[in-house]
Amino acid sequence: MKVHHFSVVPKVPEALSPLREIMFNLWWTWNPEAVDLFRRIDHDMWSKSSHNPILMLGKVSQQRLMELSEDLAFLAHMKRVHGALLEYLQNCPSQKGSECPLHGSCLAYFSMEYAIHECLPIYSGGLGALAGDHVKSASDLGLPLVAVGLLYRQGHYHQYLSYDGWQKEVYLENDFHNMAVTLVRGEDGSPVTVDVRIGDHLVKVRAWEAKVGRVPLYLLDVNFDDNPDEVREITSRLYAPGASIRLQQEIVLGVGGVRFLTKIGLGPCIFHMNEGHSAFLAIERASMAMRDYGLNFEEAIEVIRAGNIFTTHTPVQAGIDHFTPELLRSHLGRELSEMGIALEEVLRLGVGDSVADPKEIKDLSMAVLAIKTSIYRNGVSRLHGEVSRRMWADVWRGTPADEVPIGHVTNGIHVRTWLSDEMARLYYRYLGPQWMNETSSSKVWERIYDIPDNELWRAKERLKQRLIGFVRRTLPKQLARRGCSQSEILSGEQVLDPEALTIGFARRFATYKRATLIFRDIERLSRILNDKNRPVQIVFAGKAHPADDEGKKFIQQIIKFCRQKEFRDKVVFVEDYDINIARYLVQGVDVWLNNPRRPLEACGTSGMKVIPNGGLHLSVLDGWWDEAYTNEVGWAIGNGEDQHDYEAQDQLDSFDIYEVLEQDIVPLFYDRVEEEVPTRWVKKMKVAMSTLVPVFNTDRMVSQYVEQYYKPAIKFKGRISAENHRAATHLTKWKQKVRAAW
Repeated sequence: MKVHHFSVVPKVPEALSPLREIMFNLWWTWNPEAVDLFRRIDHDMWSKSSHNPILMLGKVSQQRLMELSEDLAFLAHMKRVHGALLEYLQNCPSQKGSECPLHGSCLAYFSMEYAIHECLPIYSGGLGALAGDHVKSASDLGLPLVAVGLLYRQGHYHQYLSYDGWQKEVYLENDFHNMAVTLVRGEDGSPVTVDVRIGDHLVKVRAWEAKVGRVPLYLLDVNFDDNPDEVREITSRLYAPGASIRLQQEIVLGVGGVRFLTKIGLGPCIFHMNEGHSAFLAIERASMAMRDYGLNFEEAIEVIRAGNIFTTHTPVQAGIDHFTPELLRSHLGRELSEMGIALEEVLRLGVGDSVADPKEIKDLSMAVLAIKTSIYRNGVSRLHGEVSRRMWADVWRGTPADEVPIGHVTNGIHVRTWLSDEMARLYYRYLGPQWMNETSSSKVWERIYDIPDNELWRAKERLKQRLIGFVRRTLPKQLARRGCSQSEILSGEQVLDPEALTIGFARRFATYKRATLIFRDIERLSRILNDKNRPVQIVFAGKAHPADDEGKKFIQQIIKFCRQKEFRDKVVFVEDYDINIARYLVQGVDVWLNNPRRPLEACGTSGMKVIPNGGLHLSVLDGWWDEAYTNEVGWAIGNGEDQHDYEAQDQLDSFDIYEVLEQDIVPLFYDRVEEEVPTRWVKKMKVAMSTLVPVFNTDRMVSQYVEQYYKPAIKFKGRISAENHRAATHLTKWKQKVRAAW
């Protein structure tokens, strides 16, 4: 029996037709008036649809759509939003010649995940959040960038907890036809596909386009009828378990991504690899150079290296993907043979210089492959740059660590994505409308001092009330699902105090992040939290990797603490951490807590997101905080020590947390004089906002990539490719001569 597939779409009245154009451009995700427009359609359905306007529109009654089509106030609102979108798309710096810093060029940004919004659930954590914010700032700045990733049928897992607090995972199916993506089709209307050979299978790869402002994001997909069932599983889950399927995903991303861009007529001259997952793009590009220019493999690598940039986010070897020669041969061997490339040549590119004999190669490191095929490489904070130079010194054996050619570009955040409506309105009123387009201007952010203390504080109080309201609505449902008693469920409706100092801790529950560190001295923590005159409370959220039992044990321990009498109503854990929960937390908490083992936090952008929302940061001097911290903008845990005795370090750091809370944070927060406003606390908020926001944002970050890497790479690529790649040929011969005589 033949099965037919149908996609049913709502009949939208003509008067509402601009809605679809707004919905299918994720520009709306960082524009509050657009979000308000969708919420206005059906407030309850907006929440139930995970803030997905396309899904919501399909569930709203036809009668409601007809009502909206005749609602003059709604139509005026829609017209304003649609006009703003059109103005944004048309007023692009790249259309103004010299005003675009890369006019006439094209950049391709590759990442395994993108956290654009919760309505596009193809992200896991910090890497995806950084990629999503990078793309948004590239759009705002008008860069000629295209982004490439994978579209996962199930995305990342959803988390729920058992009665005893043990994490369980469930995977939900993504319905691409109810997401802000459209299948890329050719002129004849048929889907554009490319072929990638993986083992014995010739895999068909298609792509869906998500519009992120001015940037097209192409998401590759193999889950369709042209492929056999075992192949269709490749794009089933983000970070699917097992080396075999992970390797297949990375072949599709790297090789398939380059082939797809070529097929649709995009010839990017610069490729930016966000982590090593996409490093096989270098092999595909080398194959193209061999075929098109008659170069050998070494010469081709010199040519494509000039146009590759690699950003590493990983400070430990355990976080890098490694693949054995046997697995590579079984999955990639036939493809390499058709390219005319020997597997041994690829293996040499994936190991350090200390391995001379290909027969001794035990596995290929995707990070080393990316490093050796890129002209520029960088860590994501100043400290991480230092860590990376030590970590990858073997790639340049014999080179002093401080001369290893790995730089750094400190990460940032897309401010408008993470900024609350309340703070945005204050910024418009006192900083002027230019703040939105001049996020990196210190002069603009100096005007933060023009905001009256009481107005800033009242806005912050409203954000905390909103966070607590969200927790009180969410927690009882989660407690009921765990099988808790009726009294526990009812108590969930009364947790937290809107007046109390609120600390937030939310991130991936990897053991090195030490989520339970603050519970090391239960009695002392209880005294801090239960002070009747100066109460403190903590909101936790986060997921452990499905295979990380130690991380799951941390969650279980926190759930046990939540149930203890002295912490009940004072400590809560919110399940299924995602972008939506992150927004409530970073906007609502007073203090963001971060206590990883230094130097294992490459950057840690979550703490940056609280600053423009009036929050303050308490952290180990690791990642971005190592270069951002002064005692005027927040608080430090420790003095930047790198201890090898973990027990001793945990003891010192936990003691420091209690000391800082008792001696500095709590007294400052509750020091109220006029109008119940903590004047000295608000002053610290303003110093943090004016000092940190213009530096730790993705507009600055992307602009730094442009000046430090993109522009020089374009220039060098032009030189290496001149005169039929004459320089590449000479450089290859010179390197061979030097190696032979070394």
